[in-house]
Amino acid sequence: MTKTLMFPLMSACLLFTILGDRGACGTKGGAVNKTPVQNNDKLATGVWGGDHIRAEVTDKGAEIEFDCAHGAIAQTIVLNGKGGFDVSGKFAPQHGGPVRDNEESKGISVHYVGSVKDSELTLTIINTGTKETIGDFTLTHGSDGRVMKCR
Repeated sequence: MTKTLMFPLMSACLLFTILGDRGACGTKGGAVNKTPVQNNDKLATGVWGGDHIRAEVTDKGAEIEFDCAHGAIAQTIVLNGKGGFDVSGKFAPQHGGPVRDNEESKGISVHYVGSVKDSELTLTIINTGTKETIGDFTLTHGSDGRVMKCR
C-alpha cells in the first residue's frame, strides 16, 4: 500500500474504534442503560401505559386507571439496584352502570411489584390479604395506554 492511502485508512479505523467504544464507558459489555429512572433511582415520572392500564407517576407516587378499576400508590416509587420495586397501595374495583349515592369504593390493600428495563415496566398487582395476583401488565413510558372504562 502506498503512504498516501495508509494514513486515511488508519485514521478512519481509529475514528471508528473511538466512536464504537463511546457508549461502553461504565457499562458491562458495552450495553447502554436506557432505564427511565430519575436521580436517586426513582421510577421516571410521567405517563406509563399499556393494554387496559394507564399510570400517572409523580415524585409522590402514582394514580392508576384500569378498565374497571382504579388504584393509587401514595409513596415515592424507588427502584432497587436491579430496576425493581415492591410498594404498597390501594386497588378499587369499579362496575358499569350508575353508582348509588351511598356506594363507596374503599378499595383493597395491594402490593404493586414492578421491574423496569429500558422504557418498559412489567407490573404485577397482588392482593395483600389473600396473596392472589389481581393482574399482570406491561407498560411503556410515554404511552397513554389503552383503557376502556366501565360505563
